[in-house]
Amino acid sequence: MSPIYNGMPARELGAEGWHKPWSGGNGGNCIEAMKLADGRIAVRQSSDPDGPALIYTPAEIAAFIQGAKSGQADFLLT
Repeated sequence: MSPIYNGMPARELGAEGWHKPWSGGNGGNCIEAMKLADGRIAVRQSSDPDGPALIYTPAEIAAFIQGAKSGQADFLLT
């Protein structure tokens, strides 16, 4: 496999292992995430599975989730 980098085509990470933890009533358009072998997390848009994958460290994902839970991302909803 080629080196994994931020913005790489998500298709290069393969089709297996993607999950839709945040899907909801939005017509099937949602975020998909995959835990990589080295512990990092890849995120892609489900409606564009061949588009870019954003690659995050476990600490970055944890900070985002904890911040969202505490309301720090609520401004995105208004």
